[in-house]
Amino acid sequence: MTTTIHESKAGFIANPDSGKVAPKATASLANGRARVSSGPFNWDVDLPPVVGGGNQAPSPTAYLLGALAACAVAFVNDMLAPEFAVVLDDLSAEARCSTDLAGLVGVEGVDPRLFSIAMDVTITSPSPAENVRALEEAWLARCPIFLALSEANAVDVTFHLERSAS
Repeated sequence: MTTTIHESKAGFIANPDSGKVAPKATASLANGRARVSSGPFNWDVDLPPVVGGGNQAPSPTAYLLGALAACAVAFVNDMLAPEFAVVLDDLSAEARCSTDLAGLVGVEGVDPRLFSIAMDVTITSPSPAENVRALEEAWLARCPIFLALSEANAVDVTFHLERSAS
């Protein structure tokens, strides 16, 4: 039996800890590329040749932008459209940014960060504009990917050195 969103919400209200999860992704070197695993899913990540990669898979930046765009489409389609009574005839999102690859290779004075992160979400719907606006406001307040990017959290990073025999 499939749980409805209303049943999930009622369960989370009754037991606040039941909604807490701790997603995790791991990456390791496989065939000269990063192989990422999360739950039952695996995918490859690579860099463009100009920064040493083989361009055999999407870059980390492409996945980050893809996560933002996918959160718009999946979250709107699966949860928010039903919640706000928005009928979707079509839904798409395009996320983009600018960056300077020279910063990745260590050119002095060049910032490697991503700038001008932006996204366009296009909703085609016969639903009332006020329903769509309420959906938009909910997305801006509740999308975890958007919130992580727009209200950045500190990221704790620890490097561990394991000595090899060679």
